[in-house]
Amino acid sequence: MDFSAFAGLWGGFAVAIQPVNLLLCFVGVVLGTLVGVLPGVGPVVTISLLLPLTFGLDPVAALIMLAGIYYGAQYGGSTTAILLKLPGETSAVLTCLDGHAMAKQGRAASALGVSAIGSFVAGVFGTLVVVALAPVLVAAALKFGPADYFSLMLVGLVASLLVAQGGTLKAIAMIFAGLLLGIVGTDVYTGIARFSFGQPELRDGINFVVVAMGLFGFGEIIANLEQGTADGKLAQKVKNAFPTRQDLRDSWKPIVRGSGIGAALGVLPGAGAAVGAFAAYTLEKKISRTPQRFGHGAIEGVAAPEAANNAAAQTNFIPLLTLGLPSGAVMALMAGAMMIHGIAPGPDVMTTRPELFWGLIASMLIGNALLLFLNLNLIRLWVRVLQVPYSLLFPLILLLCSIGIYSLNNSVYDVGLAALFGVVGYFFIKTGCEPAPLLMGFILGPMLEENLRRALVLSRGDATVFVTNPISATLLAVAVLIVAALAWRPAADFLRKSSGSAETPAAIASQDHGA
Repeated sequence: MDFSAFAGLWGGFAVAIQPVNLLLCFVGVVLGTLVGVLPGVGPVVTISLLLPLTFGLDPVAALIMLAGIYYGAQYGGSTTAILLKLPGETSAVLTCLDGHAMAKQGRAASALGVSAIGSFVAGVFGTLVVVALAPVLVAAALKFGPADYFSLMLVGLVASLLVAQGGTLKAIAMIFAGLLLGIVGTDVYTGIARFSFGQPELRDGINFVVVAMGLFGFGEIIANLEQGTADGKLAQKVKNAFPTRQDLRDSWKPIVRGSGIGAALGVLPGAGAAVGAFAAYTLEKKISRTPQRFGHGAIEGVAAPEAANNAAAQTNFIPLLTLGLPSGAVMALMAGAMMIHGIAPGPDVMTTRPELFWGLIASMLIGNALLLFLNLNLIRLWVRVLQVPYSLLFPLILLLCSIGIYSLNNSVYDVGLAALFGVVGYFFIKTGCEPAPLLMGFILGPMLEENLRRALVLSRGDATVFVTNPISATLLAVAVLIVAALAWRPAADFLRKSSGSAETPAAIASQDHGA
């Protein structure tokens, strides 16, 4: 971390503490905690719903609020995981194992307190990692040409397959569907409408907010209504969330290790908070002298994954802000929000909009401090929120969705299109197709095409530019390695089954001959 980074961070605090930005940071972390607490409502859904509300805001203020929702949800997800064994957020699944066991043992306050403290420490550590690495990566990214950016976007799409749920083939299909949706509209080079099917509303392309709201907002609401609500009763009354001294002694090392693992995995495109939480939990269980305690109320099983997912939530911003590469569904939404405000994600953000870049990073430190206070002192408020029936929430959510979509272009067509995507999103949920790769393809597709065509124009049609350029060749090699890694395990399983089935007749014949 050099002195320029410290100077930039100091300037970012001057932006973040402005009254409007500070207020929206508070609103963001409160909303994030709220959506993390509510089962079935996550940061992806909430950010997609609130995107229209940010149109009238300053870009810095809008991104500060949306970022607060994201890392605030990592805090809130642990509350339902510990009290009800219902993870409000995907990354809180592992917290259920030991957190809920602690709650049954009457130690819910300790579990909630360690979760909040670990999240704060990891959030601050992850933010400092962003401060340290971002200037270095920005300097490297400024040397990228069109061929390099094409290969980088390709790596991002391929890397999303590593963490996609529902199978590799389904994830590939989702990526191609996103790529096709991304090219709907008028070609900027020829001025010809593509895939508009004679609909004038589609000549400008499909609005990002319509796709996000439909797939994640409407689709999740339909699925939640079908499955029913999880209105359970709390195992016990919780007045505060302060851990004991012994719990702090037992958890500080897992918090440190989890912070490091989460921060490292969060930087990698395609990795996310859930991957970091899983890795941290696995490590703690392997190095523990008493691994049999895990799953039965081990405080380390709460501290490590909670620290990992919050550190990863901060460092997830590094690929987006420095390379313009979303690392997951939430970061794709953040990239869409930046584009809506006329800001192209990538290294130019730091050089052309330093107040946005450093203001956003400084707001993360402020937001994590606010979240620590909220989660240690307002736990009774979140407990009451858990008792609100979902049947009262979803009509309000649908109403806000429809108003927000209509406000995009004052068009009923957009509302109908979002409803159509909602049905598609529900179909994806029922068939086990994760919509996040589709969103990645939708965001990266136009940039992928633009850099491909630009590279070919500059090279006068010579496609070897992608393998003769060192940076591009290296990134393509990484993409090939990822594809090979994805193909290796199914191929090995197939060969193992084939060899096993081939040996069976011989073994049977040998046994018969012996008899």
